[in-house]
Amino acid sequence: MSHIGRPGEPDKRSLRRDLLAVRNRLTADDLRETALALARRALELPELARAGTVAAYVSVGSEPGTRALLDTLRARGVRVLLPALLPDNDLDWGVYEGEGSLARVQHGGRMALFEPAGARLGPDAVTAADAVLLPGLAVDTRGMRLGRGGGSYDRVLARLERAGSRPSLVVLLYDSEVVGHVPEEPHDRPVHAVVTPSGVRRFGQET
Repeated sequence: MSHIGRPGEPDKRSLRRDLLAVRNRLTADDLRETALALARRALELPELARAGTVAAYVSVGSEPGTRALLDTLRARGVRVLLPALLPDNDLDWGVYEGEGSLARVQHGGRMALFEPAGARLGPDAVTAADAVLLPGLAVDTRGMRLGRGGGSYDRVLARLERAGSRPSLVVLLYDSEVVGHVPEEPHDRPVHAVVTPSGVRRFGQET
């Protein structure tokens, strides 16, 4: 489906470019320190403390780091689901069993992703999650999230809505990526909270 002419799309592209440029200037030390701080903040969330199943993802490149968080959740006995990208940009899911359970997968000319190497559970597995950790590039003061533009998590959110699932939706970002306004489109849905290395900010919905 063509996205040409969709409202907000040129502004989103420009904002994505600017945010990625800032991320790309981060050093290895920056990434390490923020990943540990992000894990500490996220683990303070009651939504994660009481979750039996959390859908998450493995950070790559200059994304806010998730590895420490994934390992701590697993050590607590949480069932952690990780995505595997399908050819149509939808997401399948598998269980995280530790770092050795990840496979590095190259999807065409895009950045390689780390995906669960074990059994696939199907795209609907995410509907069993008590909390869903979403990647993103920014979130605004209303909780509207700016993704990378591939549409994978738009599909996840639509699937949750169709299934009547109401997990806590949490986006993981750097402090500077909480912005005044993110351009939105009719299908966009706000998240419940954002976690950054310096703290947690909640938005208006019930969690």
